[in-house]
Amino acid sequence: MGYHETYSLNAWKWLGFVSAVWVQAISGNNYTFSNYSDAIKTLMNLTQLELNNLSVAKDIGKAFGLLAGLASDRLPIPVILLIGAIEGLIGYGAQWLVVSQKIQPLPYWQMCIFLCMGGNSTTWMNTAVLVTCIRNFRRNRGPVSGILKGYVGLSTAIFTDICSALFSDNPAKFLIMLSVIPFAVCLTAVFFLRETPQSVSVAAEKEEARYFAIFNVVAVVVAFYLLAYDFIGSTNQVFSLVFVIILLVLLASPLAVPVYSFYKRWRLVRFEPDVERREPLLEQEANATAEAAERNEVINDEPPVAVEEAVVVEKSRPVIGEDHTIFEAMRTWDFWLLFVSFLCGVGTGLAVMNNMAQIGLALGHADVSIFVSLISIWGFFGRVTSGSVSEYFLK
Repeated sequence: MGYHETYSLNAWKWLGFVSAVWVQAISGNNYTFSNYSDAIKTLMNLTQLELNNLSVAKDIGKAFGLLAGLASDRLPIPVILLIGAIEGLIGYGAQWLVVSQKIQPLPYWQMCIFLCMGGNSTTWMNTAVLVTCIRNFRRNRGPVSGILKGYVGLSTAIFTDICSALFSDNPAKFLIMLSVIPFAVCLTAVFFLRETPQSVSVAAEKEEARYFAIFNVVAVVVAFYLLAYDFIGSTNQVFSLVFVIILLVLLASPLAVPVYSFYKRWRLVRFEPDVERREPLLEQEANATAEAAERNEVINDEPPVAVEEAVVVEKSRPVIGEDHTIFEAMRTWDFWLLFVSFLCGVGTGLAVMNNMAQIGLALGHADVSIFVSLISIWGFFGRVTSGSVSEYFLK
């Protein structure tokens, strides 16, 4: 692969990662139920038990995320994104119609279905983003998953604080944001999120590490910026508008990475048109060493037939870090360890977040949005830290 083509693919790869960050920054809507649950409870005259069951229907939507995982092996990434976008538009759009009183409250079972659709929509978005980015950055899976899952955590605070700044925590306006903004962002990401061939050079790996450090810094700055707003609050309309503009600029700032990559490619094309003929000596030596190692491995080990049989046996048992089918994963202890951990651990956090509005109101707080935002921000720090720490120990 030539240098010009390599730089072009790298630029598109980073542009895809930026679009993935944006998708994750709007796909945490499943954790925002407390921001509008009290409005649904009042309009539909629900008991607390009935409201809890509605939140369970929302969470069951995430349980059907297995469908998105199975589809990721059979459908193109743009199709998976579009399914999530359309499902979210319908699920949260129906809730908006009820809360804004554009229509009469729907029957309880229908509301359960629409909440389930809204919860399931995020699994399609997350699957499309994580599968593509982990395949594009196989040597940095930990930072990739940490950054992307971190932005999922931040998304609740992003939605909550923007709604607080512009719409005074109006639940109907909040729901229209949840239905329209993810739809628009996913439609944009459809054009940029794609799988690209891997670059195995040492220089490319170091470049990835530098760029991921930039993404981490930007994410941390966004988190502290949201945290500061939660404590300061909205003082007037101008202040709120300035806060939202700066926040959008911060979220757009990772675009500098792919822009710089495109700029480097442009400089190569314009000022070094013959760079294709001058492959660096170090890369030549690395390629020669790799080829020699492969020849020695075939010569010194078993006969070719035995080698082929060993490869077949090895391919039937993928190791951690390689792609698994769902059935291959279910035959490993690691899968069941993760499954039980999520089953026992994640549900407790969701139970608290789903009932945060009622907990806050019972404690005498008229506005509980700050608690939802704070949980989101501190969840972000945990996600980013876990991704970086896990990759450090794996290496």
